[in-house]
Amino acid sequence: MTSATNPSTEELTPFPDHTQLPESDGTFVKNFQEHPQSILLTDSIKPILQKRHPDGQYCIGQDSGIYWRMTDPPEKGAEAPDWFYVPNVPPLLDGQTRRSYVLWREFIAPLVALEFVSGDGSEERDKTPWKGKFWIYEQVIHPAFYGIYEVNKASVEVYELVGGQYQLLIVNERGHYPIHSLGVELGIWQGEYQNMELPWLRWWDLQGNLLLTGEERAEQESQRAEQERQRAEQERQRNERLIAQLRSLGVEPEA
Repeated sequence: MTSATNPSTEELTPFPDHTQLPESDGTFVKNFQEHPQSILLTDSIKPILQKRHPDGQYCIGQDSGIYWRMTDPPEKGAEAPDWFYVPNVPPLLDGQTRRSYVLWREFIAPLVALEFVSGDGSEERDKTPWKGKFWIYEQVIHPAFYGIYEVNKASVEVYELVGGQYQLLIVNERGHYPIHSLGVELGIWQGEYQNMELPWLRWWDLQGNLLLTGEERAEQESQRAEQERQRAEQERQRNERLIAQLRSLGVEPEA
C-alpha cells in the first residue's frame, strides 16, 4: 500500500525568471504606427525620468511581457502593454537586457501602462475576471495609471487606480490628463513624426509645455542659434551704417 505524497515534502520547482520565459507570444505588431509611437513616448520623457532617477533605477517596456501568473504555455500568463514604465528597478538584471518583466521576481508594479488600440477597443476594456485586459491590469498588475489610446479616433482615456479600482480621470483645460506623481500630462498631439501625419500620444509638463524628442530639441537649438546669428549680423550691419554716417559728418569713430 502506498501513501499519498505530502505536498509539504515535495521538491518545489523554482519560479522562472525573465531569461526562462518567452519574450513574445509570436503575434505580429498590429500596425506600422505602434513602434514609432513607443519610441516617441520613450524619447521625449527620458529627460524627466533622468531627473527623477539620477541613479538610473527605472525601466521602460515597449510591447514587452509582464508575467503575472504561471500558465501552460507560459505566455498565457502575461500581458504585454504597448508601453509601460516601472520606477525604482534596475534597467538590467544580472548584467543582461530584460526580456520581460516578472512580477513574482520584482513585485514593483508599473506606474504607467499604455495600450494602443488597433481594433474596436473592447479587448483593452474587457473586465472579464482572469481573462480581460482591464481586469488583469486593475486587479493583478496594478499600474497606478492605465491608458487606452485609439489613434483612429484621435483619443486617449487614462484611468487611475483608486482604492483598488480604476477611475477615469478628467482632462484639464488643455485636454490633457495630468499625472502629478510623474510631473507630466498625457494627451493627443496632431503633427508629423517619422514621416506620418497623425494624432500622436505625447507628454507635456504640468505647465503645458510639450516634451520634445531629442531630434526636436536639436532642431529647436539649431533654430535658436540661427536666430542669434541673424541678430548678430543685423547688429553688425547697423553699426557699419552708423560708422559710415559719422564719417560722412567728419567724425572718426573710436575703435
